[in-house]
Order: sequence, then structure tokens, then C-alpha cells
Amino acid sequence: MKNTLKVTNVMSDPTRFNIYQHLVEHHQDVSVTDISEAFDIHPNVARLHLSKLEEINLVTSYLKKTGKGVRPGRRYQLSNEVVELNFPARDYKILSSIALEALMDLGEPGKQALYETGKKYGTEVMHQDMKHLNEDADVKEKITVLERTGRMLGMYPSFKYDKETNSIHFSVNNCPFREIASNNHQLVCEMHRIFLKGMFEALFTSIELIEEKNMFADNCSNCAYIAKLSIV
Repeated sequence: MKNTLKVTNVMSDPTRFNIYQHLVEHHQDVSVTDISEAFDIHPNVARLHLSKLEEINLVTSYLKKTGKGVRPGRRYQLSNEVVELNFPARDYKILSSIALEALMDLGEPGKQALYETGKKYGTEVMHQDMKHLNEDADVKEKITVLERTGRMLGMYPSFKYDKETNSIHFSVNNCPFREIASNNHQLVCEMHRIFLKGMFEALFTSIELIEEKNMFADNCSNCAYIAKLSIV
């Protein structure tokens, strides 16, 4: 509870929270100057915000040489911690792990149930956010809905439509299942892929979703996919 209150206190500042979101979305280490320029604030203020985020272990820092004869500069990057702001704190990680293990123990029926649940949830999430979308909405309008929903779910995705191949290239820059996926990423990532497929198929009649890059398997900063649209 004490740690939760500390995190809440630090993250209650709008600028600080936006800086954290900026780091999550871009997955690049930054300097005080980078943050100062991105948010139009004084470097001392930027340094204070970054230090506060480091105090609650959401950010780590290191020294990096910037050139011959120049003092090393401090760089800041995301840690592997996840913000939890529940009152009282509830350990969903344990519950999620137990549920996954129980489904895995059931063999193929358990895996199928997990995948079907993921797709159903992905579809339902999209239906909630597409109520005001016109029936004749084009691809770009639908992508806007996908992006808005993805950000709401903490995935911080980015999309690019390729009209020539009628496909959408997109990346998930933050994994909302990071903690439970670290122990069994193949099962969780497949569930997440089907969850994403459910999101797309709520907007497009049929798609083929191809995973190009996986942050766990490939040890990279994001997951990348191609959604090939059959019917728009």
C-alpha cells in the first residue's frame, strides 16, 4: 500500500505522467535536453521529473560518453516495472498466472478456450469504441479508432496503411501482458495476437494477421504485425 501511494503521488503530476507515456510510446532512451525540448520546459524541471520517475523505479539512468573530452551525459530509459494504481493493491499477476496454468493443464481445450476468450474480448472492446463510426467509414477512419482503442488499452500502437497492398503495418510499443508473458510468452502472445485479430475483424470483414517481430522472442522494443485486408 505504501508503494502504491508513492507511485500515485509521483504520477499525479500531469507533465510527469505525460513524460512517462512519452517514454512508453517511443521506447528510446532520452536526455534531460530531449525531454526539455519535447515538453517545452526548463531542463531543471525536466531533470526533476525524470528523477522522480527513477525514484519509483519506472525509469533507470546511466552515463553515456558524448565525445572526446566531454563529460558523460546521463540518459534515461524505461525500466521493466509496471504502474499499478489499485486501492487496495490487488495482485492480478498471481491470478492471471494461476488462470493461465489452469488452462494449460487442460491441454488443447484449455488453449482453445484462452484463444476464443482473447478474440471475443478484442471484438467487444472495439464495438464499444466504434459506435459513432459511420457505416461507410474508410480505412483511415477505422485506423483512427484502432489507434485510440489501442492507446486506451496501454499498447501505444502505431499504424501505417499501404494502399497498394491493401494492408496495415502496425507495431505494439508497450505490452499490457508483459509480466505474465515473461514466463510463458508463446501462449500469451498467441492469445494477444488473436485478441488483436478480434479488434481488426470488428472493423474489417476478414483479415490475415501476420506477426513480423516479437519483443520477447526477438529481444526488441516492440511487436510488429501486418494486417492484410481481404474486404474493406
